[in-house]
Amino acid sequence: MSARTTARPDLRRLAFAERTDLAELLDTLTPEEWAAPSLCRGWSIHDVVAHVVSYEELGPAGIIARRFKGRRRGGPNEVGRAEYARRSPVELSAFLRAHLVPTGLTSWFGGAIGLTDGLIHHQDIRRALDRPRTVPPERLRPALEFALRSPKLPSRGDAAGLHLVADDLDWEHGSGPDVAGPAEALLMAIAGRPDALTDLRGPGAPVFAERINARQRT
Repeated sequence: MSARTTARPDLRRLAFAERTDLAELLDTLTPEEWAAPSLCRGWSIHDVVAHVVSYEELGPAGIIARRFKGRRRGGPNEVGRAEYARRSPVELSAFLRAHLVPTGLTSWFGGAIGLTDGLIHHQDIRRALDRPRTVPPERLRPALEFALRSPKLPSRGDAAGLHLVADDLDWEHGSGPDVAGPAEALLMAIAGRPDALTDLRGPGAPVFAERINARQRT
């Protein structure tokens, strides 16, 4: 009898679909919405889109160079944001559509960076503009798993000793007091977004919220 196997998701395909959805949203934004604040502290929606595309043209040498520049200029993300934010909304949208399949850094880990980063920042825009959507579950599951392993996100410490449970997806993580809610809200909280905390509940939710909010105060 053969063992049952589960096919691994095609993360590049999922990232392509997520970026396509983001590009379609961007085409509907007004100039005022492009200039509006996002959920990323200190960044407008224009800034967020600039960040999303800012690693597409970088190979290993370019990433090293950007990290070096970032030591003096607020970190590599800020360096990339500042460089690409010089482009107009039309130019940024066109650039994204030319890079729907992740390249550069975002293609690493089979496209997991492109999917997870794109999904989180897509929601940074939608939540800020009060434009909710239903995220396809096949994108949320791998994004949740990758976000919890990412060294660039505060998720490991925030989720330590807690049992995260998606109530709209067959997904859970960790052990301890429950933190339950929609998978999208869990992903955004894992990414350190306080805006998502009101969608979560359970005995572990206050602890999770305090850890996330404490970082916002620093």
